[in-house]
Formats: sequence, C-alpha cells, structure tokens
Amino acid sequence: MSCWALVPVKARTAGKARLSGVLDASARAALVSAMLDHVLDALYDCAGLAGIAVMTPERDMLPKNVLWLDDAADDVNQSLRTALGILGARGVRRAAVVSADLPLLAADEIDTLIRASKATGVALAPDRHGTGTNAMALALPSAFCPHFGRGSLALHRAEAAKLGVTAATVRLPGFEFDVDEPEDLTLLAGRKQED
Repeated sequence: MSCWALVPVKARTAGKARLSGVLDASARAALVSAMLDHVLDALYDCAGLAGIAVMTPERDMLPKNVLWLDDAADDVNQSLRTALGILGARGVRRAAVVSADLPLLAADEIDTLIRASKATGVALAPDRHGTGTNAMALALPSAFCPHFGRGSLALHRAEAAKLGVTAATVRLPGFEFDVDEPEDLTLLAGRKQED
C-alpha cells in the first residue's frame, strides 16, 4: 500500500503575513523556503513514504523529484480535497498531509504518524497549543474533509467521528512546533542554540 506526503505551501509573497512586524517580505520568503526545505528533507528520509507532492501556486520553488500540484483555489481545504483526489486517482492508498512550517520535524515522527493512521484510518498531529492541526495521515480514497485553520483539531476530530472513526492523536515535538507568530521565532532561536 503506497503512502505519499502532501505538503501545502502558500506563495512566498503570501506566506507568514503575521510575521510582517518583525520580518520584511524578502526575509519572510526566505523563511518559508528554508522551512519547506527542512520539511522536504525530513520527508525524503522517511522510510514509510513512496512519494512527495507539494501543493502550491509556485512550481519554480520545488525540486524536480516532487510532484507539483497547483493550488488554484482560494480555500486551502478545497485545494487539499482536490489534491487528495488526484493522489487517490494515481493509486496512492494513504496520504500524510504535512504543514510546510515545521522547522524541527524529523523523519521518524512522520513514520509514527503514518503508523498511527493505519490503526484507526486517521491520525492527527496537533500544534503545541492543542488547538490546531500541523499534520494528518489518512487512508485513501476518503470522504474526510480537511478543516485546516483556526481550531482545526476539534473540527478534524468531529469530521473523523462523522465517518465513524476515532482519530489517533500523535503528539511529537517536531509536529507541535510551527512558526506563525513573532514569539515562535524567538522560541525557535532558543531551541537552535540548545542543539
């Protein structure tokens, strides 16, 4: 059974707008690119993946060994539904949707998420606040509708319950730490100094 990763990424000029008070546009674009590179490196090292797809309006930001899926919709969740359908039509039987802003993510954490989804059908990786979802893995094809955005963890649990599934919860440091707010940059700098 093949499993692919699906990484949604906004256009570089649209990403990380909440950091505009501390980073100019070029610094935000560089941060988006650096975090995407880190996430892709972790995915390349993940033994449980047969392939990687990136959903973005900017094909030029991608290495050649990933599948580009255009993000043409205004709504990320609608785009994800379309992308998951495309992967399913290609014979992919499980997908791990992984945020592109996880600078501490490790390959073994991705494997853990995928394994957890095999037990229940859906696995969710919350952010460190316990309200958002930074990754999920699910079997394909699926009627599961993504609900990424504020409060997504509760919405994803409810979506799984609608389908008669209790979603597994995978709490791991690499999934929990995303970069959205200025204080996240401060925390990240502190963690990098510890390493």
